[in-house]
Amino acid sequence: MKRPIRIVLTGAPGCGKGTQARLLHEKAGLCHLSTGEMLRQFASKNTPLAQNLKAALDRGEFATDEMIVEMVSSRIDEEDCQKGFILDGFPRTLPQAIALEEILTQKNIDLICVIKIQVPDEVIIDRILGRYACAKCGQGYHDKHLKPKISGVCDICGSTEFIRRADDNRQTVENRLVNYRKLTYPTISYFEKLGLLRTVDGTGSIENTAHKIFEILGLDISK
Repeated sequence: MKRPIRIVLTGAPGCGKGTQARLLHEKAGLCHLSTGEMLRQFASKNTPLAQNLKAALDRGEFATDEMIVEMVSSRIDEEDCQKGFILDGFPRTLPQAIALEEILTQKNIDLICVIKIQVPDEVIIDRILGRYACAKCGQGYHDKHLKPKISGVCDICGSTEFIRRADDNRQTVENRLVNYRKLTYPTISYFEKLGLLRTVDGTGSIENTAHKIFEILGLDISK
């Protein structure tokens, strides 16, 4: 029986983790677990805790480790994750990384690898400040690098309404990069010591980066 593909995609905010995770979901059928999306859904609820979380995310801060760990542990037990999954945006801190390893050990699950997408800060800032999405279907676009085929019209659903994330501004992006270096860098060396870390250059095209990731996983991107 083929070993399930269970991986972590890591890297600075805006490095392309989400885009590559979506490609792996579409091409290989892996469950895409975006903690950012799960948290934003939670933050949209009308409760004091949810509103405090939303304020923290808008400032470029992170949710507590306990909240994230509990959410991820429950999610990977669901049926659609049994054939494989991609963790996108988790773990963000060393305690989260240690907790993840403990959770997976308890569940008798192992990771194939942790793939770090390496991108310079100036490229990341350009990517984040220019990105937006279709308000109806969520398809992502960029002011410079990925425009709709027809200006102002979504390629997927034909909607003419687009949105930008409230936290996609320069100050918040810079705060997120500072937090990334302070909080997430220790997870890189942790996974490297476990022999799980693989690094790919993410400065090229989406397709070029995807080819590198699929090659690491032994997958055929053409299918």
